[in-house]
Amino acid sequence: MKRKRLTCISAFTALPYGQFPLYEEGGKTLNQSLAIARYVASQTKLLPTDPWEQAELDAIVLNIYDFWAKVVSFIKEKDPVKKAAIKKEILEETVDYYFTRFEKELKKNNGFFGKKLSWAEFILVGIIEASHFFIGEEIHKKYPTIVNLVNKFRALPGVKEYIAKRTPYTI
Repeated sequence: MKRKRLTCISAFTALPYGQFPLYEEGGKTLNQSLAIARYVASQTKLLPTDPWEQAELDAIVLNIYDFWAKVVSFIKEKDPVKKAAIKKEILEETVDYYFTRFEKELKKNNGFFGKKLSWAEFILVGIIEASHFFIGEEIHKKYPTIVNLVNKFRALPGVKEYIAKRTPYTI
């Protein structure tokens, strides 16, 4: 099989909105990470069948992404003084604001956002991992239910093996 070399311009024009991620299945494509995650969740029993329970998880995921937006502002900031101020705000205010709420929801449901493991927990753990990488601190360590969730997730079959083999993240 011959590989076609993509230029930045051809890659950009080949993508529906000019950016990744892009999921392909059965000749169809889907972009946007949350749409892809929700679709995969629906195919792997990580999304409840009840529409109200789905909406509750959607709300949790959107709140996780509201937190992530604050981290993204830190990542994108170029001015070192402003970047330090954003990091301070994230660590002293933003993490506590969101993580106390996530902790409360997880406690209410025996360590899950819903009745069992769902796509929302995967999103939270992924955002925590990414935040650790960019901020350089373990932001979840003060929240025991979240710590427990992260530890359970890291011990899942496949995940545990992946973590053991992965190389350190770099930019």
